[in-house]
Amino acid sequence: MSSRRNLANAIRALTMDAVQKAKSGHPGAPMGMADIAEVLWNDHMKHNPTSPDWADRDRFVLSNGHGSMLIYSILHLTGYDLAMEQLASFRQLHSQCAGHPEYGYAPGIETTTGPLGQGITNGVGFAMAEKLMADQFNKPGHEIVDHNTYVFLGDGCLMEGISHEACSLAGTWGLGNLIAFWDDNNISIDGHIDGWYTDDTVKRFEAYGWHVVSVDGHDPDAINAAIIEAKGVKDKPSMICCKTIIGFGSPNKSGSHDCHGAALGDEEVALTRKELGWEYEPFVIPDDVYAGWDAKEKGAKVEAEWNAKFDAYATEYPELAAEFKRRMAGELPANWKQASEALIAEANNKKENLASRQSSQKCIAGLAPTLPEFLGGSADLTGSNLTSCDSFKHVSGKEMGNYISYGVREFGMFAIINGMTLHGGFIPYGGTFHMFSDYAKSALRMAALMKIRTISVLTHDSIGQGEDGPTHQPVENTSAMRLIPNMDVWRPADSTETAVAWVKAIERMDGPTSLVLSRQGLPFIERTADQIAAIDKGAYVISEAKGAADVILIATGSEVDLAIKSQAELSGSGIQARVVSMPSTNVFDRQDQAYKDGVLTPGVKRVAIEAGVTDYWRKYVGLEGGVVGIDTFGESAPGGDVMKHFGFTVENVVKNVKSIL
Repeated sequence: MSSRRNLANAIRALTMDAVQKAKSGHPGAPMGMADIAEVLWNDHMKHNPTSPDWADRDRFVLSNGHGSMLIYSILHLTGYDLAMEQLASFRQLHSQCAGHPEYGYAPGIETTTGPLGQGITNGVGFAMAEKLMADQFNKPGHEIVDHNTYVFLGDGCLMEGISHEACSLAGTWGLGNLIAFWDDNNISIDGHIDGWYTDDTVKRFEAYGWHVVSVDGHDPDAINAAIIEAKGVKDKPSMICCKTIIGFGSPNKSGSHDCHGAALGDEEVALTRKELGWEYEPFVIPDDVYAGWDAKEKGAKVEAEWNAKFDAYATEYPELAAEFKRRMAGELPANWKQASEALIAEANNKKENLASRQSSQKCIAGLAPTLPEFLGGSADLTGSNLTSCDSFKHVSGKEMGNYISYGVREFGMFAIINGMTLHGGFIPYGGTFHMFSDYAKSALRMAALMKIRTISVLTHDSIGQGEDGPTHQPVENTSAMRLIPNMDVWRPADSTETAVAWVKAIERMDGPTSLVLSRQGLPFIERTADQIAAIDKGAYVISEAKGAADVILIATGSEVDLAIKSQAELSGSGIQARVVSMPSTNVFDRQDQAYKDGVLTPGVKRVAIEAGVTDYWRKYVGLEGGVVGIDTFGESAPGGDVMKHFGFTVENVVKNVKSIL
């Protein structure tokens, strides 16, 4: 059997070979953290390479994702379905070994990491989800949910502000199932970090309420002892501070930023091989090293033990066991269709004039009994976002529930929600003001990149929110959100459209949804059954012209009512207008051309109406069409006054229509 150091050197060799072949990448961190990884994965990680998704596996997150060859090497060596050919094509087109780890590309990659700080925050989400699932499903003598989340992170992750948001909350939650390893190598891209990062990390994490221990990151016995100690601390997350040498083994570049983000070079690779005593050709691993890493037999055994444990649980708690399997599989309840149709019918039948944030709250309350996996939350704006309901139990300190107060942590909240979603067992959503989606944008983008179902509830959607003024009035945010690939944005016009938007968000399994909701009241709009059925296509004719349409008015949210009122005024002037409600441009864009042409008839001029920036709407109205929008910041005044000031009036819509005809 190979020595521990030789097993770790396999990571170093694969890393420098792959980066050198690609002539691109970050060899320093994997080479520096190889000893830590070897101890963790060979002595502590509960996983099965032949069954990467079994429910009670430990989760591993490489938050310093630039060091991606670390995880690729480990997955290959331990026996996951990741061939050496994939490692040899590192950073090349369609390789499973992308520049940063990408969820869905290779088995064993739990989350996409790259933007620093989000990996540790995803890790907090994994650990929070595990703790909540344990609370909901474990019974005395039947701990079917009992795993840890391990996170590797570097100085860059700790510098990013999101790490404070997440790690502070992790301490409050007492996440004893979360163990992080800080690669304390004193280097970032610009060089030695003494000039820009001198935080006392130990005191910082102790202040958060973490268990903290410091070790030599190249001493396997010390690393092992620290992990054992951390696993024994059940009421606090643990930070293991590992003093390492970046690029360990490189005679001329270790300990410097020269090996952080660039290939070592052929000559230095050869010297490093000699320094490490690694006598094998590039991408060659000897049998004894493979044998030392192989986790397939051990993994199959530990999963089989869990399966037996679950079978015993299922015998005693058959309904809970079935529910656990359903939720971890991401399947909706058997009565979902009936419940969702009833929700939409109720919203339509009540005919209430409500702000769409109020309509949203009614949807949450209506769906909660059907969806025990619903996991709500808000970034300190529950009373404004209206994201809670009477049936929810609020998490308070270390008391578990199904509604989370995240504190003023918009970015952290949505990155945590990403981790919860990836863990499985929940449909999490989070609320904040739409204006602060800017703070959270990178986490929302990562959900879209990973194609995972997360839901963001973004209220106070426009200048119509009023008195808080331009700092809180989003004008560009809705268009910006729509531009994120794979993000579905819904801006509903009333309670019926809000109900449809919620149903579509929950049913969507291949990407995130943002619900953009109003503070101000919206009048209910009468619809036929066919119109209700068409809402889920993203756009539909909500009020047809009397005869052939001279113009098509396209509107969203609170401006749909304005469009309908403008239609009546135009008719009095002999101009026939069709009104199209377009609650989701993204969903509408995916419809077939015949449907789109039936809604937006080619050759008929168009005017779009939305209380936001105008450029986005040119894709629908063209240069010859008109847009009633706002390309400046707002004003502080009552919402109705602000809307009128910026031209969201019947008179201005009519003026715009006449100007293009």
